[in-house]
Amino acid sequence: MTLIEEINKRRTFAIISHPDAGKTTLTEKLLLYGGAIHLAGSIKSRKTQRHAVSDWMEIEKQRGISVTSSVLQFDYAGCRINILDTPGHQDFSEDTYRTLMAVDSAVMILDAAKGVEAQTKKLFKVCRERRIPIFTFINKLDRYGKIPLDLLDEIEKVLGIPAYPMNFPIGIDGKYLGVFDRQKNLIELFAEDTTHGQKERASEIFAADDSEVIKRIGQENFDALQDDLMLLDEAGEVFDKKKIDAGELTPTFFGSAMTNFGVKNFLEEYLRLAPPPAPRLSSDGVIVPEDEKFSAFVFKIQANMNPAHRDRLAFIRICSGKFERNMTVWHAPSDKIIKLSQPQQFLAQDRQIIDEAFPGDIVGLFDPGIFGIGDTLTDAAHKFKFEDFPTFPPEKFARVQAKDTMKRKQFAKGIDQLTQEGAIQLFNQVGAGTESYVVGTVGTLQFEVLQYRLKAEYGVDILMTMLPFEVARWLKFSDGAKVSPTNLRGTDRGMFVLDRAENPVLLVENEWALGWIRDNNPKLEMNATPFQS
Repeated sequence: MTLIEEINKRRTFAIISHPDAGKTTLTEKLLLYGGAIHLAGSIKSRKTQRHAVSDWMEIEKQRGISVTSSVLQFDYAGCRINILDTPGHQDFSEDTYRTLMAVDSAVMILDAAKGVEAQTKKLFKVCRERRIPIFTFINKLDRYGKIPLDLLDEIEKVLGIPAYPMNFPIGIDGKYLGVFDRQKNLIELFAEDTTHGQKERASEIFAADDSEVIKRIGQENFDALQDDLMLLDEAGEVFDKKKIDAGELTPTFFGSAMTNFGVKNFLEEYLRLAPPPAPRLSSDGVIVPEDEKFSAFVFKIQANMNPAHRDRLAFIRICSGKFERNMTVWHAPSDKIIKLSQPQQFLAQDRQIIDEAFPGDIVGLFDPGIFGIGDTLTDAAHKFKFEDFPTFPPEKFARVQAKDTMKRKQFAKGIDQLTQEGAIQLFNQVGAGTESYVVGTVGTLQFEVLQYRLKAEYGVDILMTMLPFEVARWLKFSDGAKVSPTNLRGTDRGMFVLDRAENPVLLVENEWALGWIRDNNPKLEMNATPFQS
């Protein structure tokens, strides 16, 4: 198969949603229909149920939430599918934002009862800014929810993107019998779900004008469907593939991931409409996937996916050319030629060594500590850098130290690795010694994960003291003078710390305190993220 043929069969996408909209459940069902698993799990933490494949961390299984993105790959209908299942909770949005850098499209899940929720808006905004094509799956049709037409209207009014319903539910609220496929003009009626969603759901396909349909669904449901379809045809959006590709129109599907209602239809239509790997911006211009010269970037670092081996993996998104096992590439940050050994592909934490991969694929590389998030890898003869990853200022802070000073070494290693993953941001308070660190996060739930992972993966119990600060600012003087507590007025109103690169940072409680410091240091420049050199 040629490089272009391999590229065209790839589909790489992230699944985004507000917490509890059904993101991980839909991921599990796509794996079920794709043949990657034979019995779908549950994300609920009940001892009698299987856990979702994509939730591989022990804390995810216990809490019933996703706290880190996971990579899932399988083949279906001639396509190689790379799913990046992302955390829905806003406290882990940094991980989700980085993951969105590595995909070519996104699947947005909405709860039929709740519609567009707060975190959905934030994640949608990121997709919109990056012009990522967005496919919408309105979930939980097995429960009572909003009227389908109202949900379509809400998408347009709240998110500002028109929605084109690819299918439309048949029946009444909470008791839908099937869906009408608007593109194929076919009706799919589902058999009763007898496996609680653990196996594929049987269905039958009928022509839209088949008299058997009325017998199955009843005249009232049939008439209601006709009225809704007429309204959509007259006042709804027109299908436009160019607008879909540009992220200006979202194809919308109705279904229930829990009961496998409409999941197979969604998967097949997504694969038909979703774009193959897209070009990427770089310091050398636009890099197209079909370029024979290899390029990729690191978008995620994950330690201890296999606790028995205490391993550390760098996840790369291949952007152009062909990846081959043991190939040598240029590593942009170190300006060195390195060998890419032990390449792996994934079904969550289950993995296998591979010999080759192509643009759109996600590959895990053994990381001895040289990789960082955002690193560019290229063919040694064609050196360039991909665009920088976004960074986010921490908003919550705590001082952490090991309870047992004899475990100082394990504590330092764990903190260092979790910092390199991007799970936390690390600071040292000037003059405070090295027995403790100041840790910054975007959300408070990350502290719970930090405490859990240090205990579970490094055997370290920690003492954690929450700090009152909610604002961090990187500092420099406009005249080039060195920033230190001795030549900075107002450090008594906050905490003066250094980040991992020894850059000065000031932590304060609020914007008012920040204003006071700014007024009393007229040559001081402040930034919410590190200054670019």
